[in-house]
Amino acid sequence: MQRIRPDQAHPLHTLASTRALEQQGLAALPPHTLMQRAGAATTRLAQALAPHARQVWVACGAGHNGGDGLEAAAQLQRAGWPVSASWLGQAEHASADTLNSLRRAQAAGVPLLAQPPTLQAGDLAIDALLGIGLRARATDAPAQPPGPPTDARLADWIAHLNHSPATVLAVDLPSGLSADQGQPVLHGGRSQVRADHTLSLLSLKPGLFTGQGRDFSGQVWWDPLGLPVHAQPADAWLNGPPAATVRAHASHKGSFGDVLVIGGEGLSQRGLGMTGAAVLAARAALYAGAGRVMLALLDTRETSVTLDPVQPELMLRRPEAMDPTQATVVCGCGGGDAVAAWLPRVLREAPRLVLDADALNHLATEPTLQAALQARHDQHQATVLTPHPLEAARLLGCDTATVQSDRLQAAQALADQYRSVVVLKGSGSVIAAPGQRPHLNPTGNARLASGGTGDVLAGLLGALWAGTGAPRAGEASGLLAFKAACAAVYQHGQVADDWPAGHSLTASGLAAALRPAGAAGPTG
Repeated sequence: MQRIRPDQAHPLHTLASTRALEQQGLAALPPHTLMQRAGAATTRLAQALAPHARQVWVACGAGHNGGDGLEAAAQLQRAGWPVSASWLGQAEHASADTLNSLRRAQAAGVPLLAQPPTLQAGDLAIDALLGIGLRARATDAPAQPPGPPTDARLADWIAHLNHSPATVLAVDLPSGLSADQGQPVLHGGRSQVRADHTLSLLSLKPGLFTGQGRDFSGQVWWDPLGLPVHAQPADAWLNGPPAATVRAHASHKGSFGDVLVIGGEGLSQRGLGMTGAAVLAARAALYAGAGRVMLALLDTRETSVTLDPVQPELMLRRPEAMDPTQATVVCGCGGGDAVAAWLPRVLREAPRLVLDADALNHLATEPTLQAALQARHDQHQATVLTPHPLEAARLLGCDTATVQSDRLQAAQALADQYRSVVVLKGSGSVIAAPGQRPHLNPTGNARLASGGTGDVLAGLLGALWAGTGAPRAGEASGLLAFKAACAAVYQHGQVADDWPAGHSLTASGLAAALRPAGAAGPTG
């Protein structure tokens, strides 16, 4: 059994791949072996999480997840633990494995309660109601749980789990959460289980790490139940920390690349100014170790900014004097309407291009810009798009709810359509690229939900990408972009995770806390 931490990459398997792993195990092992292993894994974790529990209650559904729970109850009872269970199923409809576990629980003396017991702090409640027995559907039709869908006990027991002061351990998946999408799929007024811990069995599911999965799952644990998980190719990966690098002493500023930030529309006719967004991106690139950072502000006023007094190292350029061919370009942060005039040139000339914010919004409405973006791939010019869900919806021609309902699919669709690397931001940001398995990022928290943090990410990404140098022999430029995106999203979130408790995080503070790859300590 392994506690899943954000400091290591892990393979992720969708529901279909998990089912395939399960079938391989069932075919290779004697009957009931997998369920006994699942019960044993649940028992070990339960004992570790609540060693002094006065009560352990196992809420069991009618399907195999309920069978796992009954098996855990039987093993806990034999170990002398104060355990009780409640079961939604009926013996005449149970599978052979579940019926076997039911009989083992009864033989061990586990009390089967019609109603949940009253639990106290320090007790343990085990959610074995649905597991992966529910899946999200492409239509609006309600997902149906195994067993009678109108059984009021399901909603009651979920409510009891959520409102109890006891620690909640979910077996395989918090009941009501989709394995692939990380979204609630119960309907008809039923809520979803919000677990403190989740023990994922056989495989790690993507839904545990994106969408609302991180909020519902708590600390994730994984037990492959003795099966070789690599027998089934991974459908995605949990993003891990970037490889450690060392900056050579004999380096110069050209060793770490140039970043050109284009954006920051000045006061428009509507009285709006967004210069700060581009400045944040540029400062982030500087703090993250770019050799030189140039800032082209799209300021339409006669008197424009010529110096960043806080960060005078930034080299300001008039847009008409910039040279996109010699830098990693970050375009769109605070670009407003003014960025539209510069997008055709940037798409045509920049060898490495990060498109963010208003650049994406203009791209979504202009077919000629979309064609230019798609053509970059054939010209060996790499592009990274960094949309939040609303921007992604505009690019895909759908709504935000559709994007959020299947974040992996949306990110991959964007990557394939625009032939670019895509960072779909949000809880469990998704990094996707044509021909690559998507990565789900495990770092970051709600401190990042403030203005300007996305601009910092764009600048950080530009700096890390600029510092990779030219592609090695046989290495596609898009692969460097994908690696830089994975590293940037991880580091961006890690800074937020390391932020001192009780202190607010601003975008400027986030930028200042960045450090170059290979640096021994913080900058600034």
